[in-house]
Amino acid sequence: MDKSPSEKVKEMGLVLPPAPPPAGVYRPILVVDSFLYVSGQGPMQDDGTYILGRVGEDMDEDQAKLAARQVALTMLSTITTHFGSLDRVKRVVKVLGMVNCTPDFVKHPYVINGFSELMAEIFGREHGIGVRSAVGMTLPENTAVEIEAMFQLRE
Repeated sequence: MDKSPSEKVKEMGLVLPPAPPPAGVYRPILVVDSFLYVSGQGPMQDDGTYILGRVGEDMDEDQAKLAARQVALTMLSTITTHFGSLDRVKRVVKVLGMVNCTPDFVKHPYVINGFSELMAEIFGREHGIGVRSAVGMTLPENTAVEIEAMFQLRE
């Protein structure tokens, strides 16, 4: 029998950072019908600070990929804090990954793979990989990566 997402998180020894408080007028999560929408999340560290930097300026693509992986942990924390058990999530549906980078940086999908690879490990390849966009831009407060996602819930 396959392990549940919460069992996989525990088995992998993953430490979830604190769920970040909203930085404006919005909800961290919203459930509509059988879908869970998670607002844009940054790479929150265990000490409550964000990973900052701009790819192509003061951060390389591998550091940014690790920041995207940290966003996955942040999002899992936000889900458990504001929604409940990760085991109620059936699958990843849609991911929008935004990379703080210089105009000449072109490996946005590589960076966002840091998020997607961890989701695939936790929810399985069939249910952990959804449709995705990865784009570059300037992000608020020099946050390295921001990702929002939509999940389907179990009935």
